Amino acid sequence: MEYRQLGRTDLKVSAFGLGVMTFGGQTAEDDAFRQLDMAFDAGITLFDTAENYPTPLSADTQGQSEYILGRWVEARGIRDKVVIATKVAGPGNNAGGLEYIRGKDRRLDAANIRQAVEDSLRRLGTDVIDLYQVHWSERAITTLGRSRFSLVPDAPGTVPIAETLGALGDMVREGKVRAIGVCNESPWGVMEYLAVSQNEELPRIASVQNGYSLLDRSFELGLAEVAMREQTGLIAYSPLAGGTLTGKYGDKPEPIPGSRSANSPAFASRFSEARLQAIKAYGDLARSRGMEPAHMALAFAKQQPFTTSVLMAASRAEQLAGNLGAVDLSLDKELVSAINAIHDKLPNPR
Repeated sequence: MEYRQLGRTDLKVSAFGLGVMTFGGQTAEDDAFRQLDMAFDAGITLFDTAENYPTPLSADTQGQSEYILGRWVEARGIRDKVVIATKVAGPGNNAGGLEYIRGKDRRLDAANIRQAVEDSLRRLGTDVIDLYQVHWSERAITTLGRSRFSLVPDAPGTVPIAETLGALGDMVREGKVRAIGVCNESPWGVMEYLAVSQNEELPRIASVQNGYSLLDRSFELGLAEVAMREQTGLIAYSPLAGGTLTGKYGDKPEPIPGSRSANSPAFASRFSEARLQAIKAYGDLARSRGMEPAHMALAFAKQQPFTTSVLMAASRAEQLAGNLGAVDLSLDKELVSAINAIHDKLPNPR
């Protein structure tokens, strides 16, 4: 396993991490422990969760992913050997309202962030969070399907980035958080965080956790340069595009019972004609080189120069065991050129 610097901090993280968003929901605790052991044995040290996990999101299970991760770390006695990352849920990621998390006034302000940090520390059973991330911005931005940006007035009460960063800075100063990051952000948002950090002498964001895969390389359009010049590397989620790049769905995709696809209202939208063409092309290319499509997709994301870590995520231990085959895989220039040729023909298909 390769280990990389997290931004300009003194933390190092594994080039692959494990996302635990199904733990405590779709994934039972015994299977979760098997996955965590398997990942750690493979050299993974970065474990990523969020206060609103697991998915599917529910008031009955909210926080269970953090509880399970915390219990595993304590049971194995490895707190000093892992990097724990979690997130605060602002009003931007309001799937279903999420009013069971701090009520209707859930914002990215000082009071909410302090409460969110305290609650996550308690659930994780630790006295410090290594990487604390803003899950979504409060303003409307182009992420997850919005292909065109249009400036709309900020909602009443929108908390400015400067106030959010100041609240995060308080947590760092008090020793409750080591490093901070953002998720689902735009180039403007990242640069605003960096400008406020410099102007107000506040902590610098160390990472940007956005979606990135062979089917969605939009990070390269603006954020890649920011990540490389400013050392705010990508923590890539959904590198297998919701499992579609594994090839397991075939030419006529149907939800798989027991998988996340079975609970996803958006399942059908993952398979437009253009996406099916791209999925087949990438799958055929991988197999022509004697490798699993999932391995090629994971390795491609890992070896991008702007990437800090790539988050694997699996509903079952058997899935993770297969994905771990990509840990030491490196793609040669010829294969990367072939991947880029498919992308040029079918860029970011929707």
